[in-house]
This record gives sequence, C-alpha cells and structure tokens, in this order.
Amino acid sequence: MNVLNRNINNIFLIFLFSHLIIWTIIPSLTNKNLPLDTIEALAWGSNLDWGFNKHPPMSAFFSEIFFQIFGSQDWAYYLLSQIFVLIAFYYVFKFANEILENIKLALLSVFLLVSIYFYNFTTPEFNVNVCQLPFWSLVVYFSWKIYSSKEIKFSDCFLVGLFGALGFLSKYLFLYLLASIFLLFFYLIFFQKRKKFDFKYFVIIEVFLVLLVPHFIWLYQNDFITILYGIKRTGLEESDIFNHIYYPIMFLIKQLGILVPFFFLIFLLLKKIKFKLNFKDKKLFFLITISILPILLMLLTSIITGSKVRTMWMTPFYLFFGVLFIYIFKLQINFKKINTFLYSFLFLFFLSPALYSYVSISQTEKRTDYPGKEIANKTQKIWSQDFEKEIQFVTGDEWKAGNLSYHLKSRPVWEGFSIDEILKKSSQFICIDEICLGRY
Repeated sequence: MNVLNRNINNIFLIFLFSHLIIWTIIPSLTNKNLPLDTIEALAWGSNLDWGFNKHPPMSAFFSEIFFQIFGSQDWAYYLLSQIFVLIAFYYVFKFANEILENIKLALLSVFLLVSIYFYNFTTPEFNVNVCQLPFWSLVVYFSWKIYSSKEIKFSDCFLVGLFGALGFLSKYLFLYLLASIFLLFFYLIFFQKRKKFDFKYFVIIEVFLVLLVPHFIWLYQNDFITILYGIKRTGLEESDIFNHIYYPIMFLIKQLGILVPFFFLIFLLLKKIKFKLNFKDKKLFFLITISILPILLMLLTSIITGSKVRTMWMTPFYLFFGVLFIYIFKLQINFKKINTFLYSFLFLFFLSPALYSYVSISQTEKRTDYPGKEIANKTQKIWSQDFEKEIQFVTGDEWKAGNLSYHLKSRPVWEGFSIDEILKKSSQFICIDEICLGRY
C-alpha cells in the first residue's frame, strides 16, 4: 500500500508544514545575515512609500508588517517568505483539484513543483519574486472561477482585480499573467463567442486601476524611476541586433535547464509518453493560457526588444506546470510506479535544503555572511561618543545602510538623502564609509 492511499488532505498539510519548518529553520541556522533583497525590502519598509527606486511597494509593505511584529529576528523573514510560498501551493492544489477532479493527481501536481528550484532553494530570500507567488496563484484560481462558471460573480471579478493589483505592485512582470488572461477572455468573447460579454468584467479593471492610482502618481512624481531601473536591468540600452537572437536563445536554454528535474519526475510517473492535445478542451485551453502563454510573451518581448531576461524573473511563471502536465498525461500515469516517484520526490525535497546548508556553510564570502550586527554595534558606539539621543535616519546604499536600519535598536529610517540634503535637514550626523547617520 502506497502513501497515496491515505488521507490526501493530511498528506498535503504535512507537506506544507514540513516545507515551512525546513525552509525557515535551515537558513536561520546557516546564514549569519539576511539576504540582499530582504534587507532592501526592510530598508524601504522603514520609510514606506508607494514605490521605490527599484520596485513597487508590496515586498517592503509585508516586510515592514513583520518587522513591527517580530523586530530584527532573522527567522521571521524566512518564515514570511515560506508563508507566501505555501499560500501559492495551497491555491495550486485547490485549483488542481477542480481541474483534475482527482485529489491524488492534485497532490502530485504540487509535489512536482519541488523539482523546480524556484520553489525551494531560492525561497529563503523574501523579495519581489517570492512576493508575487500567492497573488499569481490567486489570480489564476479566481480567473478560473470566472472562466468556468455560467454566471459570473461580482466577488470573483473583485478578487481578480484586487489580487492582480497586489501582484502588479509586487513586480511589474505580473503583467505577463494579466495580459495572458485578458487575451484569453478577449478571444473567447469576441472571436469564439464561447462566453457572453458581462459588464462585471469592468469590475476587474476598475478595482485594478483604482488600487494602482497612488502608485501611478508616485511614478509620475519620481520621474518613472522604477520603470527606468527595470529597463536598465534588461540591457535595452545596449542597441545590438545580435541581442534579438542571442538573448531569446539563452532564455530558452535556461528554461529547459531549470525544468530537467521536473521532466525527470514526470517521466517516472508515466507508463509511456503518449498524448493528444485537443485545443477545444476548455480546461486544457485555460491551462495553456496561464502556463505557456506568459512564457511565450516573455520570449516574444526578448525577441522584439533584444532584452535580457534574468532567470529569477521567471519565479512565478511555473507555478501551474505540474497541473498542466498532469492534465495532459493523466491517462498515462502509472500508479504502480508511484513509489519510485515518491522516493525521487523525497530525495529532491531533502536534497535542496542539504545543498543550501552546504553552500551557506562552506562559502564564506556571500551576502548572508555579512557581519551586519557587529557593524551596527560598532556604529552605535561611534555615534554614542558624540551624541546622546538615538539615531533617526541612515543614508547610503540599501545594503550597507539597510543593514544598519535593520540591526540598530532605534530602527533608523532609511533615506535617499544626498550630503547636501543632510546638511540642510540635520545638525547632528556622522558619515562612515559612504554611510551617513543622523537626526532630523
């Protein structure tokens, strides 16, 4: 008797709990300092706004909530990251159960995600990529509700607009999912006539845009700095015709490389590789739209603009790959081979934290080895020699200044002041190694 003959919901909860515990404890024990992106989010969170020089505000917002609850306890931010991952897993499971109509297959579709390193090895670093995960899964789930229901509910449209906005405010690349879903409904309504137009669709757009208005105002007031940063990261400033070929090819090679363990687990499940795609199949059409189309749009962007797609940007794009492939091959799944699959799944499940621990302990020049607490203590002593009152702000790059903001007991606000601005705003300040601290 294999494990899948037991209560599937209990197995799924054990999986979620194990993932949460392992990926909270391992980095807490092996890292001396929080990762770069988490420190950046905390720096921005100390001075919350509707956007920052690199990203929109959601990752900073959630980091600040946890800081207000837990303070400078590193484990709390590893926990925060896992909560976001687990919410995504839950809605993938919930969605898969509705699509596959088989709770065992739904569980397998989530287990398959363990083979994609975006959902294990990279998850301890809470950043804009991880921040997208729950909203990506929620938008897909409630879009499915709209897609599959004869009568469209106001609540489903409201939630798609809400979670779509939160996803966009996590990272602009969320637009690739939203664009895919928009194209799906546009095609079905105006070309296939498979769905009637309903004015409730405007609820999605209205909620989405209303929630984004403050961020758009901030963007305008700050000369679209976040968008310009994103363009710079893609290498668009390099006008080379060769990039229109090279970057898309490298993008495809990297995506295939990432999915090798995934395809290995799929292979272990099957009697034989045999399938037939029926694009009139309503479920398959939806799965391809939310799984394949966003990747194709990303590839198309790279081809047209010659932009470089960084690997980590693809973090949420594969959330529903397990559901897609299980649906395609569901008639070929060999439950007699399930134990081999489960052993391989468990091997990968425990291999990732083992490798993470090894890398974290053996390599000593990483960001997570930065002596943030020690530097903060030394800085506090230097400040206390000249001033009695606590430090209120810190300026400089988000990494060094952000670490001081996080580790100093007074939790000084991270500011983007220049030296001239500091001279105008403060008479009590010191500058050490391109970092300035002071009082307003």
